[in-house]
Amino acid sequence: MAAPARILVTGAGGFVGRSLLPALRAAFPAAVLIGAGRRPAIPGTDESLHLDLLDHGSMTGAIAAVRPDAVLHLAAQADVAASFRAPDETWRPNLLGTLALAEAVLREAPEAAFLYVSSGEIYGLGFQAGQPLDEDAAFQPANPYAASKAAADLAIGEMALRGLRAIRLRPFTHVGPGQAPQFAVANFARQVCRIEAGQQEPVLRTGALDRWRDLLDVRDICAGYVRALELAERLPPGLALNLCGGTPRRIGDILDALLALAGVEARIEQEAVRLRPTDVERVQGDPRRAREILGWAPTIPWEETLRSVLADWRSRVAAGE
Repeated sequence: MAAPARILVTGAGGFVGRSLLPALRAAFPAAVLIGAGRRPAIPGTDESLHLDLLDHGSMTGAIAAVRPDAVLHLAAQADVAASFRAPDETWRPNLLGTLALAEAVLREAPEAAFLYVSSGEIYGLGFQAGQPLDEDAAFQPANPYAASKAAADLAIGEMALRGLRAIRLRPFTHVGPGQAPQFAVANFARQVCRIEAGQQEPVLRTGALDRWRDLLDVRDICAGYVRALELAERLPPGLALNLCGGTPRRIGDILDALLALAGVEARIEQEAVRLRPTDVERVQGDPRRAREILGWAPTIPWEETLRSVLADWRSRVAAGE
């Protein structure tokens, strides 16, 4: 099976992209890595492509210019809280931008593998049944971000019937160094490090803590993406795969662990503004299909993940973030 020679990564300069690029380099050392985004140059890439998911008319020419034989579509508006504030600013890139990109790939690079990064959030209210959900579970999104990803997931599945060599990857919540502070674990770590550095009073402000999430290290998620690309030629078009651990973790326990690892004591204050209008108490995915088909399973110990997040935020807080 021939390895891809030209790999296009949308959102390459983002949180996940920064972990994915070195993983792709290690797995495909001879490949040209093309970073697509709004930045002129993305560290870790060989070529850059200006790509705006809101500029649908530019997609065909962009894909024709770079001629990828694999596309990993990471780019999205992924902030759930922001999706409630401005749903249209989530729907336009996540659904319409994805469709424009996929149609351009189907026209200009029909042999390219198209790995679409969906989300475990698409199952939404289905988690209320209290059972681990596999890829055949109904979509019941509980926020605009999840709804936009569910719609695009369905559309990419349909396009696979028309020839798009698509694989739909459904990662559950993932954390690690470099994540933006609007996400819960990163926000906790930032506050812990600010308290540690004397930049914040010993009061830690949070959203809901009595929630359980199926969380993984971003590096494990990226290993799943790489493995899917390695096997892309053997996988049926439209295949959907959950990337999850199958073991929910309580959000409050994660906060306690971060405080303990840092040796910080703080008073916890829950703020109503941080709560979601709709929320799911417990999220648990079924990872068996990815394990069977990809031979993939998470390997990074959870404490190592939390230590890496704290180390990252110590550096960022010292730099003024």
